[in-house]
Amino acid sequence: MTGIYNLDGKVALITGSGRRKGLGEAMARRLAAEGCAVMLHDLGQVKGEIAPAHGVGTTAEMEGIAQEMRAAGQKVGTVTGDMLVEDDVRGMVEATVATFGQIDILVNNAGIGYLFGPLTEMTAEKWDAVLGVNLRGPFLAMKYAAKRMIEQGQGGSIINIASQAAKSGFAMATAYTASKHGLVGLTRAAALEWGAHRIRVNAICPNHVTTGLGAWQNEFMSKARGQTLDEYMASMKARIPLGRPGLVEDTAAACAFLCSDQAAYITGEAMNVSGGEEYH
Repeated sequence: MTGIYNLDGKVALITGSGRRKGLGEAMARRLAAEGCAVMLHDLGQVKGEIAPAHGVGTTAEMEGIAQEMRAAGQKVGTVTGDMLVEDDVRGMVEATVATFGQIDILVNNAGIGYLFGPLTEMTAEKWDAVLGVNLRGPFLAMKYAAKRMIEQGQGGSIINIASQAAKSGFAMATAYTASKHGLVGLTRAAALEWGAHRIRVNAICPNHVTTGLGAWQNEFMSKARGQTLDEYMASMKARIPLGRPGLVEDTAAACAFLCSDQAAYITGEAMNVSGGEEYH
């Protein structure tokens, strides 16, 4: 164990962790640094407008991350799967157990954060895709991971990566905002159901993080608001008390804490990681 939270002997499945510079990769690297065995997951391929290049990690990209982590002496596996397909999601959990013998941690990070636009122009197909990946997918992953955790009898930790949009509304991102509000509700309900099994369920609500996807969001939102990119970023920084957007490491640190015994009495929470921008 090289970190501060001692996750030696734990096994984590992290969805949406196969894209470089993303939240998923940062969380995977942080949990592995804490001694955790990690199963990386991503869709693995581009699938048109619903899953564009700026929104998914390819198999090659994910395998590259895994190889780097293994070279550092970390235990890492990889699996692909579509969060919209129940058999795929069940298979991701099964692959984790088959590779490492158990599952102790689930991090629901996979999501669609790019099908933005005016509500009056939102198609039912896009709405269903966002709600499907961002809410139905985590439900399925939680269902199958929790079943296994209950069978193991050792408890567990489930972390749902929500968003500041789980607490506040965002114009041009109606489906995304609705899905993330729903994810916090799912978190709270599951925490009540599974507390008796010592399975803790929490959400993390980051504000904006300029990942690869975040950079696309910056471009989209600045144009939608009639601002230059510099103007948009300056206005963002001005409303954050700590004076900067979030970093992937900020969310990764919160994730490591919530997965650890240091958070043994914390469940049903939706933790803001927003530099003070969101405080309820």
